[in-house]
Amino acid sequence: MRDYDFYKNRTYPIIILICICFLFILIKLFSVQIINNSYKISAQNNVVRKIIKRAERGWIYDRNNQLLVSNQKYHDIMIVPYQLDNQMDTVLFCEILNISLDDFNKKILLAKKYSNYKPSIFIKDIEKKSFVNIQENLHLFKGFYTQEKYLREYSTSSGGNIFGYIGQITNKLLIEHPNYSKGDLIGISGVEKIYEEFLKGEEGVERKVVDVFGRYQGQFQGGQYDTLPQAGQDITLTIDIKLQEYAEDMMTNKRGSIVAIEPESGEILCLVSSPTFNPAVFLGKKRSENFRKLYLNPGKPLYNRSLSANYPPGSIFKLINALIGLQENLISPGTLVKCNDGWNYKSILHIGCHKHKSPLNLRQAIAQSCNAYFCETFTDIINSKKKSSKGLDNWQNYVISFGLNMKFNNDFYNNKSGFIPDSKYYNKLYEKNRWGASTCISLGIGQDALLMTPIQMANLATIIANHGYYKTPHIIKSIGNSNNNINPDFFVKKYCSIDSQHFNPVIYGMQTAIDGKYGTAKSAEIDGLTICGKTGTAQNPHGDDHSIFIGFAPKKNPKIAIAVYVENGGWGSELAAPIASLAIEKYLYRKITRPKTETRIINKSINY
Repeated sequence: MRDYDFYKNRTYPIIILICICFLFILIKLFSVQIINNSYKISAQNNVVRKIIKRAERGWIYDRNNQLLVSNQKYHDIMIVPYQLDNQMDTVLFCEILNISLDDFNKKILLAKKYSNYKPSIFIKDIEKKSFVNIQENLHLFKGFYTQEKYLREYSTSSGGNIFGYIGQITNKLLIEHPNYSKGDLIGISGVEKIYEEFLKGEEGVERKVVDVFGRYQGQFQGGQYDTLPQAGQDITLTIDIKLQEYAEDMMTNKRGSIVAIEPESGEILCLVSSPTFNPAVFLGKKRSENFRKLYLNPGKPLYNRSLSANYPPGSIFKLINALIGLQENLISPGTLVKCNDGWNYKSILHIGCHKHKSPLNLRQAIAQSCNAYFCETFTDIINSKKKSSKGLDNWQNYVISFGLNMKFNNDFYNNKSGFIPDSKYYNKLYEKNRWGASTCISLGIGQDALLMTPIQMANLATIIANHGYYKTPHIIKSIGNSNNNINPDFFVKKYCSIDSQHFNPVIYGMQTAIDGKYGTAKSAEIDGLTICGKTGTAQNPHGDDHSIFIGFAPKKNPKIAIAVYVENGGWGSELAAPIASLAIEKYLYRKITRPKTETRIINKSINY
């Protein structure tokens, strides 16, 4: 009896709860079907049209607040296939849109393949001048409507490899970015990709009521469900566009790179990869065609040599070996080394050198780029340990502290690390402990397996200019009105493993290379400005040698550090050194005092 009462008492609350739920459902259905007219409207011919209002993308400025990238309004013709009128005047429609009947049929099939009920793009990127006529007549054709958007507009033809480009999001990218929708624009490369989250903004939505003929009838529910688009944030880059444009001009008809950095901040002043491209080629209806041309170009303009090209550094690497020798107390500024037309190992190995006086101290050896001096120094470094393998690994640890053999943790996604060999590398090439300093002697003069990227070379110049430290090279200066969203690691000093006092004799040698009587970089000399630099000439098995230069200016309180690499450009003094000095002059003074040198460089073409 007690059990019966228990279950009876539980039944009543359950019945009451079911009744309440049923009543709630009835009320909801009444609200949906009778009170809320929106559902009725949607059910009748789907006359509520959802219009995506694209957000204006953030603008891009250079370090001097010069506008580089803004936006221009374009329109897409959208299609909803199931709303099409079978009796539409197809010929007139094609005339208005300036397309062929064959194109029309292909686009209809593609739209139906995507969805018969969802809107998709029929024709994209219609400019304002063409849009006026289309807009006046589009209401005649059921199933079509327009949707506005913003595409990039450039105030410069330079910086293609910096800005990158935007494009419609792909199915693959939609998986990676689930908050985007089909038809959305997204940064594909360069700064547009790197800072996409700040530049993109937030799209808005407008809901319109249209009749069966596509004619506007009013806002859905008085616009209460509409949202306004939120423009993306503007960003300011560290580059100086005047320097960027000038540096690109000097690299016309040449392959290679120019990278300039402000030593104190690590801010990139220019980032040139040559050949390059005009960023505007990715705008308009021919962008696919233009992309294909760039992709197939043998000069690889889409390949950013500044960040990704691994080059042998040549004689600029002698500066690192000099610093390691000083740190290890194996040489001093006054150490003299004889050069007998080069360096000799017993009677079985000879590394040649150009004619100069002998013996040389460290300053003279840097100024005249003596191979014998730095082969001897490298040998001493490797032999300073009991085993060559220990000596080489010790050497590599020093080299890595200069930011080499690693990718910079900066705001570029396509950095390459370069390559600095260690004992394991040579143990694979030769039997373990069957090699020594003479085996890898070319490391002493920047050859053998050594590889560096141009941005690493410019950073090396920065480290020397700063007497031992660098800040991560980066291209963003501010986002919006502050730098709060910038990686704080960009502002941290990173020190190499060389004590600061050892940099002065090396800097002195770099100065002498330019203003000394027999310096290899005399072609970089500028009256009234103390430049410190080092030439390099890297052997190339595939053609003429590569021309290289790194340096900084002025000597006191440096404002610019630079690296120039010209593929097949010959001696470092021939092209790289004068290019660097012209860029320095342009940046510091905004004028050129050597017009003949400028003309020679700009007009120089290299056949590849």
